[in-house]
Amino acid sequence: MYMFLGVSIIADRFMASIEVITSQEKKVTITKPNGETTVTTVRVWNETVSNLTLMALGSSAPEILLSVIEVCGHNFDAGELGPGTIVGSAAFNMFVIIGLCVWVIPDGESRKIKHLRVYFITAFWSVFAYIWLYLILAVISPGIVEVWEAIVTLLYFPVCVILAWIADRRLLFYKYMHKRYRADKRHGIVVEMEGDLAPKAIDVIMDGKLSDGSAAAGNSSSVTVSVQTGNELDQNTDEVVRILKELKEKHPDKDLDKLIEMANYSALVHQKKSRAFYRVQATRMMIGAGNILRKHAAEHRRRSEAQDAEKAMCSHICFESAQYQCTENCGILILGVILDGGTGLNTFYVDYCTENGSANAGADYEFTEGTLVFEPGETRKEIKVGILDDDIFEEDEHFFVRLQKLRLQEGGNEETENPPRGKLVEPLVATVTILDDDHAGIFTFGQPVLRVSESTGTLTVTVVRNSGSRGTVAVPYHTEDGSAKAEVDYEETRGELEFTNEQTSQAIQVRIINVEEYEKQENFFIVLDDPKWLKRGISALLLNQGNPTPEEEEARRISEMGKPILGEHTRLEVIIEESCEFKNTVDKLLKDTNLAVVLGTHSWREQFIEAVTVSAGDGDEEGEEQRVPNCFDYFMHILCIFWKILFACVPPTEYWNGWACFIVSIGVIGLLTAVIGDLASHFGCTVGLRDSVTAVVFVALGTSVPDTFASKVAATQDQYADASVGNVTGSNAVNVFLGIGVAWSVAAVYWEVKGKTFQVDPGSLAFSVTLFTIFAFLCMGVLMLRRRPSIGGELGGPRIPRVLTSLLFFFLWFLYILFSSLEAYCHIQGF
Repeated sequence: MYMFLGVSIIADRFMASIEVITSQEKKVTITKPNGETTVTTVRVWNETVSNLTLMALGSSAPEILLSVIEVCGHNFDAGELGPGTIVGSAAFNMFVIIGLCVWVIPDGESRKIKHLRVYFITAFWSVFAYIWLYLILAVISPGIVEVWEAIVTLLYFPVCVILAWIADRRLLFYKYMHKRYRADKRHGIVVEMEGDLAPKAIDVIMDGKLSDGSAAAGNSSSVTVSVQTGNELDQNTDEVVRILKELKEKHPDKDLDKLIEMANYSALVHQKKSRAFYRVQATRMMIGAGNILRKHAAEHRRRSEAQDAEKAMCSHICFESAQYQCTENCGILILGVILDGGTGLNTFYVDYCTENGSANAGADYEFTEGTLVFEPGETRKEIKVGILDDDIFEEDEHFFVRLQKLRLQEGGNEETENPPRGKLVEPLVATVTILDDDHAGIFTFGQPVLRVSESTGTLTVTVVRNSGSRGTVAVPYHTEDGSAKAEVDYEETRGELEFTNEQTSQAIQVRIINVEEYEKQENFFIVLDDPKWLKRGISALLLNQGNPTPEEEEARRISEMGKPILGEHTRLEVIIEESCEFKNTVDKLLKDTNLAVVLGTHSWREQFIEAVTVSAGDGDEEGEEQRVPNCFDYFMHILCIFWKILFACVPPTEYWNGWACFIVSIGVIGLLTAVIGDLASHFGCTVGLRDSVTAVVFVALGTSVPDTFASKVAATQDQYADASVGNVTGSNAVNVFLGIGVAWSVAAVYWEVKGKTFQVDPGSLAFSVTLFTIFAFLCMGVLMLRRRPSIGGELGGPRIPRVLTSLLFFFLWFLYILFSSLEAYCHIQGF
């Protein structure tokens, strides 16, 4: 059992590397039903393919390698331990693990398989794999495994993966199969994605065409991505946004940093997790390494506290704002510099100076430089810059003011202490825009497109007055419908903005109506009409003079240039989006809650620290606080400390995107399984058990314990049953196709080269395979019956059906062990 514990711990590293590998992302172009394209990030690995290849290999590596090593280590003769372990492990997975998953679902809840097509494919192959074993052992060539039989067994693996991928992507004949459609008042006819618990408004492109049958724009790859993930691309983002909005409504008094901290753990708990995560989580909780999610949340909290502690000791100095504006005739512009944090006991000196932009020192502003002195207790200083006025019409210009050379004493060097007592932080440079006041102004929106959240309430849009601010000007405006409709998505608004003399900005307010629907994008427009003078300046009066002199004509021509006009952006498109106000926060939170980051390691130092640290392994996932380790945690930590320190030498997952850890880990698993094979044979010899019985009962049990805990956690935490039930069938098929396919292919080719045949006694193996196949059909039939509305899903459901199902599956496993053992000792007739 101690060796099995070692295999579980190195498999922990192995599965973490697989999580990092399969979490690699790429950017793709998505074509929406309205023809608009957008760039988004998707996983490189298809979920179904990764589950059937790397994930299945990770969970089944001990069984597969045991079979291969046994054949290669026994002069390429067939053994009973490897194949027996594979069949015994399949029986344990099918009956005990699924029975346990049915049992642990809370009362009144049920779990359904979401990707039913993929489940049917893997279920078929998991049963067919053992039927095929029986055929090649007892029917096609009894007692002999020919080369073509072994190679076909191995080739079934890529065939299984390809068919599951086709089913998952709805390719070939799957795209002609029945799909459910429903009407949506905003998005027309949409397709319900498989496994949806409730109707959701989604954007879908079916088979390269829009729902109305028109061809989709964009390349074929973008269309394929849209078909596959139209409802799931932003699932994690939507979940994070939902959590943030709920927390903001519940705690309106808390700042955004605190909300992010509170949302971090909740997002980790509720987001969809891979099979690798559940396996690693179960192993680490079992060996006293702690709850991964709670440890990550605690580490995130410690980092936040460290930043706060650093700010408490180190003063931050910066401008109050990165942008300042003033008119030419303002005379003097005042810029604020603030000091935040620190002990309040130090005196700081910081230099400042102006720098030319499009505005030039001496012509547009006065060159200014100097030193600000923050005495103990002072938190704000001012910089004054003189602005030079002229009567020449010109474009708006800008210049910069920069902070530099922070120090603790006059004439001293820059602050270089470690840790520092003060530092300059952004914004270090302030941009000052000088607005020309010799023109009535150019009126425009700041940008052509504005994205707002549906929950914004009242939208405030700023109209800016550039290149002059002489006279009083009225600017009419009105709203126009786009896909968003007045009085449905927003309140229709029209009116006039009045800009007084020297006034450079005014605001338009439009109320956004929250219709409580999920809207990807709805748009409307705010339009500016031609501005008109209300009170004209002296230059404007020149325009009304009759019979002007040549001098007055020239003045009139210059004054004509000063009339109020519309600028570049006179039609503002307002796009109503769901929760766009949290976009930057969500992006940061998604990065913090990336499971590959949670499971992966970045350095050997980090791995050795984890190896010698004991953490609480029990507790409810929904709790946020990290608990104190109990006696069992310390016992398991001490028991596993040898394996933990030894496997901390495995390369971190940071290297080669996880492949270095993957290669080294699978090599170590191979070495340990070779030792386990010999120990199992010696154990059976000592207690008088045949290898077939030892494999079916003890070795299969030892290799399946981590999967048992992982499936239990997945069943209770996941919204669907795929991670706990669907992956069992895939793992069982992979065990045969890789474990037996590789081992027997090598042995069959070896003996073929020698001019002999590869002999395999069908006896106990054929009997076990037949027994398992019969029971597996019964098991899957029961699972399908449980999908009826009266029960609700494969897992959970009403108490009585749940208990009866679990007891039936446990009883099937007991019968399988009993009959296999009786046949091995010739108490009942086998093949």
